[in-house]
Parts: sequence; C-alpha cells; structure tokens
Amino acid sequence: MLLSTTYFGPIQWYTKLCRCMGQTVYIEACETFQKQSYRNRCVIASPAGTQTLTIPVTHHGGGRLTRDTVISDHGNWRHLHWQALATAYGESAFYEYYIDDLHPFFFDDGRQAPYNMRYLLDYNTAATELLCRLLDIDVSLAMTESFAPPHDTDSDLRYAIRPKQPPADDSFTPVPYYQVYAQKHGFLPNLSILDLLFNEGPQAVITLMKAAGR
Repeated sequence: MLLSTTYFGPIQWYTKLCRCMGQTVYIEACETFQKQSYRNRCVIASPAGTQTLTIPVTHHGGGRLTRDTVISDHGNWRHLHWQALATAYGESAFYEYYIDDLHPFFFDDGRQAPYNMRYLLDYNTAATELLCRLLDIDVSLAMTESFAPPHDTDSDLRYAIRPKQPPADDSFTPVPYYQVYAQKHGFLPNLSILDLLFNEGPQAVITLMKAAGR
C-alpha cells in the first residue's frame, strides 16, 4: 500500500491501514508537495459545522518535495489547533482519556517531543504512529526513497484520498457513529481520525474495520 502523508488524516485514510494489518505501508516522501490536501490539514466537527485545521509550511533550501517541507511557526497555529480541539471535543466521551497523548504535538514537552520536529513528514509520521498505537492498528510505516509515477491500482492511493472531488472508493463505506454535534449538523462522514477517537475511544477500530469492509 502506498499513501500520502496526512495530518491526523481522515477516517478513509486510516481504513487503508486497517486493510494492511501486519504489513508495511509506504508513505510518499519524494513527490512534489501537494497544496490544499490532507498532507497538512485535517477536518474536525466544530459547534459551527466542519472546521479545517491547517499547518502552515515552507520549503527547505528551495526544495518542493514532501520530504523537504518544513513546518512554519506562522500564526501561532499550534495554540489555535489545540483550542479548536478542546472546543470541538471537550464534551466528547473520550477527550480526557486521549488528550494527554496529543499534548506533545502542540506543546514543548522536551527535546524529543513532536512539537520540536522541523519537517512535516516527521511530524505527521509521529502522529500516525501514535494513532496506530491508540487504535491497535498493527502496521509498519516506511518512506519512499524515490518517486514513481502514479499507477491505477488499489495499492497506490497517494492522490485518491483528498478533500476536494475525491474519486469513488469501493473499499470505503462511511459508518455512522456518535458525534457530539450530530443533532445540530447530522452525521458528518470522513472527518479526521481524531473525531472518531474522541467519540468512540477503544471501539473506534471496530468502526474503522466496518468502514474498510472487514
């Protein structure tokens, strides 16, 4: 399986990991960085509806590859994202249970904290590894070492999971689950994996498996 990197990616992205239990999943590092994608943004459910959280980025040494993409400190985004998560999920069933696990991504908890990672790819990978541990998804992540042109197979999904005009995906079926603001907005499908985690907790992986057709 070949996927793009994601910032607390959508449920659809994590169903692909569920289909690769016990295997190695490759993350594309050598592509030209794709703007307005899940590579540096996630979508959560806020009191006002869906809300997009975006990491501002720059490029190291003029390079435009995903592996060269550097996290910017512009706009105090870590604080804003942390506050947005608290507002969106502070009343969810499992917010208090999991929020401490996310703290090192938004606050300087020491030199080894993801907060101090310079490159987006490293930051996203640390986040994915954390979510895999919390969700009991047994996969190994590896980075590509060269770029191969896209090929139309079920294993190359680098450009298939995207927020705008995504293609049909026969191996993903959104499965409704409890959401804090469902009475106000109805069920919102394919949000960030954090939405599923905060609302479903240990049962989240079961929902993922069902959405993946497993």
